[in-house]
Amino acid sequence: MNNNNILKDLKYKVFNSGNPLYFYIGVNTLVFLVVGIASLALFLSGSHFNMSALVREWFGLPAALGKLPERFYTIFTYMVFHDGIFHLLFNMLGLYWFGQIFLNFAKSRQFHFIYLVGGLAGAVFYIIGLNVFPVFANSVYGATVIGSSAAVMAIVMAAATLMPDYTLFMMFLGPVKIKYLALGFLVLDVLGIASTNAGGSFAHIGGALFGFFYIKSLQKGSDWSKILERKPKLKVVKNDRPIVKKRPVNEVSQKEIDAILDKISTSGYDKLTANEKEQLFKASKN
Repeated sequence: MNNNNILKDLKYKVFNSGNPLYFYIGVNTLVFLVVGIASLALFLSGSHFNMSALVREWFGLPAALGKLPERFYTIFTYMVFHDGIFHLLFNMLGLYWFGQIFLNFAKSRQFHFIYLVGGLAGAVFYIIGLNVFPVFANSVYGATVIGSSAAVMAIVMAAATLMPDYTLFMMFLGPVKIKYLALGFLVLDVLGIASTNAGGSFAHIGGALFGFFYIKSLQKGSDWSKILERKPKLKVVKNDRPIVKKRPVNEVSQKEIDAILDKISTSGYDKLTANEKEQLFKASKN
């Protein structure tokens, strides 16, 4: 496979496949590469311009309330910039692992909603946390936060709340249920409030709480993500004899899959019948 085909394949997976997991990983990685290439070009030119400071100032989310009116857009942009390769790597690995689990039992629309609104919830918690507690009074004016961690934590907690007993095999630990992993991440973030990255910890907690409460609301029958649902356009077609399309015997319709996913959201995977599990397995292979 030549480089041209590789780029086409990547472009299709990120922008045309309809998989939200590939889309967000692709967008975050692309932004990181653009910033990295710009930083390298400045370095090689002999410039002392600080690209990291520029990103923080214009695209990072400020904690100071006085800066928010002119930096209002940063409530979105802060989610796609990262402070170094390891910051990006750990966020994308967490998003990939837990995002795959979530998408096995939920819809793409729900993934988009949790990721985006989880990031916004993290922004709100970050701003409130640094402005409410007196200990941060002297540092709040210059504080900014960047990274997709809040959005990723929303997906992590949503997956763990939806499928708490789903098990991952962890190196040195063996099989671990994801509910314990999510709880461990949350505890570390709570303890992290006393560290130098208090703002990041507040953002993570906000994202995690949103993911948790979204799934709890979903299990009670209320799907907040329906505001993103596209209403089909009505078409009037004149046809004397309706054309009946035959469906292959083994094919599972999207309507049946949606019904199964709804049942998982409300009752859990274990409540599926053997036939429903088989249908879900066939659909995942297709």
